[in-house]
Amino acid sequence: MRETDVKRRAFAMPLTNPAYPPGPYRFVDREYLIITYRTDPAKLREIVPEPLEVNEREALVKYEFIRMPDSSGFGDYTESGQVIPVSFRGREGGYTHCMFLNDEGPIAGGRELWGFPKKLAQPTLRTETDTLIGTLDYGPLRVATGTMGYKHREADLAKVKAALNEPTFLLKIIPHVDGSPRICELVQYRLEDIVLKGAWTGPAALALTPHALAPVAELPVLEIISAVHIRADLTLGLGTVVHDYLQHQARGSTRTNEKALVF
Repeated sequence: MRETDVKRRAFAMPLTNPAYPPGPYRFVDREYLIITYRTDPAKLREIVPEPLEVNEREALVKYEFIRMPDSSGFGDYTESGQVIPVSFRGREGGYTHCMFLNDEGPIAGGRELWGFPKKLAQPTLRTETDTLIGTLDYGPLRVATGTMGYKHREADLAKVKAALNEPTFLLKIIPHVDGSPRICELVQYRLEDIVLKGAWTGPAALALTPHALAPVAELPVLEIISAVHIRADLTLGLGTVVHDYLQHQARGSTRTNEKALVF
């Protein structure tokens, strides 16, 4: 294979059989169960990276179960994880702390393209009689269970769509071949072309179980604030880099060296 062919074909790994196709990535009938709860603000301070800021007075976490039955390129899969409300230079949004899903393509694509913190696990989202149920199993162990009364009340569609339109922030880390960080960036992305098909709220509960490799319980549930069930079509927009930790470190090192030379 010629070098020009390598450059032309190289958008993902493996070169001759990529784990996912090029975007855009459109999702049809995407279904969410999002349970917002209050947690320990000291735990949030330990987890959320600067320059993102958390509202320590509210100390909120959104636990999400997401069913994706029809996604271009990625197929049919389910996802679960925690998103922390944050602000960045005055803009409100969410920081994706952890994600667990059951499909190789979006795990590889999510990590390589955007920096989604994705790991392999077994989440589910389903309706059982009068209850919407989300679960997350890591190996044979249940680490999260969320429940909500099914479609008890319609939610405010304008508020739900505004929340879906907020930016989300990710910490993208790709190592060099020697194990040192080659990319360490704060990435921002948005959902695009959102068609909101419905949103409902109701009573909810969330149980998190400690696990060494799926530590969702490290952000403990102190109080359930709200829950929402959403159905929508949308496109997952590609990201932009809003903060480069390595360049910032390099500039800081340069200033330190200059001071050393002066003294």
